[in-house]
Amino acid sequence: MILLGEGEAADAKRRLLTRAGALVVGEDAAASLAIVALDEPDEAVARLRARGVLVNAVDRPDLCDFTLPAIVDRDPVLIAIGTGGASAGLAKVLRQRIEAMLPATLGRLADALYAARGDIRRRWPAADQRRRAIDMALAGGGPLDPVTPLAGDAVAGWLAAPDQAAPAGLVVILLRSPDPDDLSLREARLLGQCDRIYHRPDVPAAILDRARADAVRIAAQHPVGGAPGLTIDLGWSDR
Repeated sequence: MILLGEGEAADAKRRLLTRAGALVVGEDAAASLAIVALDEPDEAVARLRARGVLVNAVDRPDLCDFTLPAIVDRDPVLIAIGTGGASAGLAKVLRQRIEAMLPATLGRLADALYAARGDIRRRWPAADQRRRAIDMALAGGGPLDPVTPLAGDAVAGWLAAPDQAAPAGLVVILLRSPDPDDLSLREARLLGQCDRIYHRPDVPAAILDRARADAVRIAAQHPVGGAPGLTIDLGWSDR
């Protein structure tokens, strides 16, 4: 990775690249990517692009071929926060807030779940059973709640415990506004757990996007009962 510049901005980028394991070199070295931390970066960017190098110009999104996200690292869990170059400060603040939420044990939880894949499959042979069991375990307040510091044997204890009753049946959610932020915590949790949604045709996509990506979405005036699992009837409280 080519790095051009001196001063605080360049030093910060050097620390970031070194921490990520990058080999930092000068402008004349062979590389595919470059970061330019100069007050007047236009000429340097033009020279690098002429060589086919992709460039990130600090604080100049109009000159960037790529951007660098803010990273929350709980190895092997990585969370990247990007704004497309709109505001590095916003990405940094969001990273700091997310880091404060996530305990140091999160990476160990991921490793333990990976190591227990065989035991999880034997405990819940059907794919839908496994999904519901894992969703419930990782839900807020669950035995594997990822934002709660966990003991090293938490996954083993979860596997040895009796099954929790999975939510089932028909739940009616009446929307108060088209803003997904107006959903209650319970409503948002149910949307994340449901197997299918019967929704009024005018329910906004922003609300439907809060459901599981693989949940069935059916535009209908009235729900269709009788299907197993958790079904949500999504409509309006004032219509």
